[in-house]
Formats: sequence, C-alpha cells, structure tokens
Amino acid sequence: MKTLKEQTDAKIAQGRKAKPEFMQGVDDIILKAKAFKPGEKAIKIGENAPDFNLPDANGDIISLSTLLHKGPVVVTFYRGSWCPYCNLQLRALQAKLDEIKALGANLIAISPEVPDGSMTENEISKMDFIVLSDQDAKVASAYGVAWEVPDFLMEHMRVDRKLDLENINNGNKNILPIPATFILSKDGVVIWNYVNVDYRTRSEPDDIIEALKSLS
Repeated sequence: MKTLKEQTDAKIAQGRKAKPEFMQGVDDIILKAKAFKPGEKAIKIGENAPDFNLPDANGDIISLSTLLHKGPVVVTFYRGSWCPYCNLQLRALQAKLDEIKALGANLIAISPEVPDGSMTENEISKMDFIVLSDQDAKVASAYGVAWEVPDFLMEHMRVDRKLDLENINNGNKNILPIPATFILSKDGVVIWNYVNVDYRTRSEPDDIIEALKSLS
C-alpha cells in the first residue's frame, strides 16, 4: 500500500500537469505564507490542549475531556470533505484505525463544515472515527491553526471548484484550519504534533502510531 506522502505527491503531480499556472500560484502563496509563519502559535509538545465541546454529524455534542477519560486522543484538523488532500489523509487514517484503537486511542477529525443532513451523507462522516464541526473556527483558533485563506485560493475555490464556503461553513467563508494533527495523552498534554500551512502535505499515519506506542 502506498504511503500517504506517495499519494499526496501523486495528487500534486497530477495538479501540476492539469493546472500548472494554478499550482505555481499555490507554491508562491505557500512560500509567502511560510515567511509569516502561520501555525507558529499552534499548541506545542508539552502544553495542555484546550478542551472543547463540538457537534458531530448528528448534532450530538462531543467533549474532548470525556474522551480523554478513556485514553489518548488524536485530534486532526482538516479543511472539509470537498478537499481531495483531506480525503486522502482521512482514508489513510481510516485504514490504520484498528491500530490506533488497539493502542487505546480515539481519533477525532475536525472541520468547519455544518453538521447538517449533507454532512451525514458524505464519505468522511461514514468513517469509523469521530467527525466534528468547528463552524466558527474557535477551536482551530484555540489550537493555533486557524488561517485566513488568501484571495487567490478563495477565488479558485469559488470559481473553479464552485464551492460556496460561506454556506458550507455556515457564514465562515474564508477561515480554514491549517491541516494539523495533535496527539494528546490521557491527561490532555500534547505529546506529538504536525502543523504545515501547505495543505497538500499531511502527517503520516504510521508516524502517529509510533508516537502512540511511546505512551504504552
């Protein structure tokens, strides 16, 4: 089976072939963004993770503190079910979910999408981990991974992708999470993290599993 990096690299290569000008524009924006170090305020290893209460696809409120009573928690922020890189990442995590659970951990995936009927029908919501909605990006902000998306990318999503993010995210039209993953020990302390403003690259599930093993 291909690693997640191999899958995302193939997706990037496909994009460069199909839309070279757009992908070059993304490269330029990511390079500029890295100069301003978005995500540098993300919670660090050794820090306590902020608690949260967020709705799942059915509108039920899920509390981080309640899950931590059961064991470690993997918290991953993704942009939405419309993002092909997010789908690759979450499928890869789904494939490793049995190993994650065998290590006593729960996996939570958080995006700004509204928990309505459409969310209960999308592919991600049917995976076997917890999917939560952070519509106003308050939790992403608390974790230091909220990002105001540049106009160039917003225009691409609106015109080329036909995405109405304001509707999808219930009024939040230009704040998305930086794709990031945090592993929390059962006492809520960050023991591992991955934060990268380049939404085309993601944490490798095998690295998450190795970090969880360190808690055993």
